[in-house]
Amino acid sequence: MSQADPSLSISNPHPDKTDAIQKAGLALAGLGLLTFFLAWGNVPIPKALGLAVALGGIIIGTTIYSWRLYKNEPEGIKNNGVMFKSLTSRGVIGWTVGVILTAFYVLLYWFPEYLGYKESGANEGFVALFDPLSQFFKGKPASQWFMYGTLYTLAILSLGIKFLLKYRGNSYQIKRTLVVIAAQLFLAYLIPEILAGLNYNDATNAQGEYLGYYDTDIKNTWPLDYDYFYDWHLDAMQEEAYQPVGILYLIIGIAMFLVFTPILTYYLGKRWYCSWVCGCGGLAETAGDPFRHLSSKKLSAWKLERWLIHSVMIFVFVMTAATIYGYFWNTGEVFGLNIYNNFQKPYGFLIGATFSGVIGVGFYPMLGSRVWCRFGCPMAGYMGIIQRFKSKFRITTNGGQCISCGNCSTYCEQGIDVRWYAQRGQNIVRASCVGCGICSAVCPRGVLKLENGPDENRTEAPAIIVGNESIEVAK
Repeated sequence: MSQADPSLSISNPHPDKTDAIQKAGLALAGLGLLTFFLAWGNVPIPKALGLAVALGGIIIGTTIYSWRLYKNEPEGIKNNGVMFKSLTSRGVIGWTVGVILTAFYVLLYWFPEYLGYKESGANEGFVALFDPLSQFFKGKPASQWFMYGTLYTLAILSLGIKFLLKYRGNSYQIKRTLVVIAAQLFLAYLIPEILAGLNYNDATNAQGEYLGYYDTDIKNTWPLDYDYFYDWHLDAMQEEAYQPVGILYLIIGIAMFLVFTPILTYYLGKRWYCSWVCGCGGLAETAGDPFRHLSSKKLSAWKLERWLIHSVMIFVFVMTAATIYGYFWNTGEVFGLNIYNNFQKPYGFLIGATFSGVIGVGFYPMLGSRVWCRFGCPMAGYMGIIQRFKSKFRITTNGGQCISCGNCSTYCEQGIDVRWYAQRGQNIVRASCVGCGICSAVCPRGVLKLENGPDENRTEAPAIIVGNESIEVAK
């Protein structure tokens, strides 16, 4: 009789399989992170070399580690031990990462000087490390937002590669993740920065006032980009120095909301944006993948979700209406209320920074990866209404094959109790569903399928309604 493996126990059901190659990958990625922290501490290192080591170390190290981790694993989706790891079960490591992320976002939004950003004079610390890359693109030192955009893209790229290796047996996940990486790398990062370098350096208006650089990420339009119709943004897009890109960007932005988004959502559901294009969704699907099971499936969370996301939608509509009124009628007030102090500033602080940034990303290890997308994003809310009532997209179920394992509900990052629908063979038509397809990927019986079909066949069973105490089937 063979002796039991001492590495296996109730508290540790999976043995340590980390080999020398994986450890080398971790060490390389760790070197990249260490370089960032050394720069933050103003340790004198060559900026260009330090940035190359940091970015390259994280990308290459993460790729080596992930390749080795999943190389000998079967192609089927495995989430073994996820609730036994401190990082992914709200353990000490998870809380530590959450606190660090939250602190970083607080500094980024309100205290960038502690990251090394200087409005006048040379940058220091963390931000200064990105000066060579910013000089290459735009001919000027980095801002805290350039640093953040680079880190954001780095996270989606490196952890997107890990996601591809983990879900390599699922063609839908491969295609979706490749598009997510490309959208962030090109549409949200490289193209805007190249345009900034070609056209928008030190742009000024007729009064000689510096206009700076505005966001040209054409996939990030109103209402997600809530300051799209602010006076400085509208003025910048009309300046001669920004033409013809400025007016074209303005037209595309308006058409995205009024024309393209409703049409695409009707045919494809909100997944075309939330899971394939959006930067917030891209970060949630890649960096946030280990935490997707932490999303609350409680009925109370569903009720809170609907109240919050629709409240944010109303807030952004009212704020934008007041902003446009003030812009065209040349007044800083509406109904006696100051537009900046009573509309723009509260929205920017509460929603644009605190909710979408500090809570939306900083709380990944505590609340799951789609807190912002589920409870606050006005773009997701807008598309969700279309998807719920007038869209061809649905997730079909084969109740006869369901074995009630619960994988689908566990790994739904939007907190949908997918199993409830699957057990009844009922199509899933929910406003919050982002069509990530993970529920289908983790199903061992092939019960779930993402489909488009005629509107009249959207449901095969009575819709459910939410009462005060429970969910019941409508008669």
